[in-house]
Amino acid sequence: MSTLISSLKETAQSLTAIRRPWRDFLDITAVDLPSSFSDATTRIAQNLTHFRLNYTIILLLIFFIALIYHPLSVLTFLVILLAWFFLYFARDREEPVVIFGFTIDDRLVIAALFVLTVAGLVLTGVWLNVLVAALIGVSFVVLHAALRSTDDLVMDDLESPYGHVLGDEELDSPRGDYSGI
Repeated sequence: MSTLISSLKETAQSLTAIRRPWRDFLDITAVDLPSSFSDATTRIAQNLTHFRLNYTIILLLIFFIALIYHPLSVLTFLVILLAWFFLYFARDREEPVVIFGFTIDDRLVIAALFVLTVAGLVLTGVWLNVLVAALIGVSFVVLHAALRSTDDLVMDDLESPYGHVLGDEELDSPRGDYSGI
């Protein structure tokens, strides 16, 4: 039980560390139209990386609002969310998943959780609510990410969606001694 609590604390601290301030996320002065399609896609990639936890919180809030009048569905998806959390997101990637003495591959865990999620949608009868909520949420996220300028964002090279292109001398790079421009 203490391992579970320490794991929850550790995960909460790591999530708190990557959440960006809401005043930066909702900064009206940073909103302007992208100059081109290329600029919009670059903004989307950078904003999705920089504000990933903020966008996740907004998507979860939209899903919760869509299911508010379906309490059984909310409970079902809370259980499924906990399953995703413990079996995929909060676990150490170096340690294999062991269920009932069987070691399970990551792809199998994802496939099983996906099937569990779809079964939860079908069995509770809220798949249409969730589909509409997902469309609304993704539309909001993409619109915000495209319209929010990235000029004021401070990102580490490794956090950037282009970090693999920029390079880092401390990482083993297949490019050898070449450095980013």
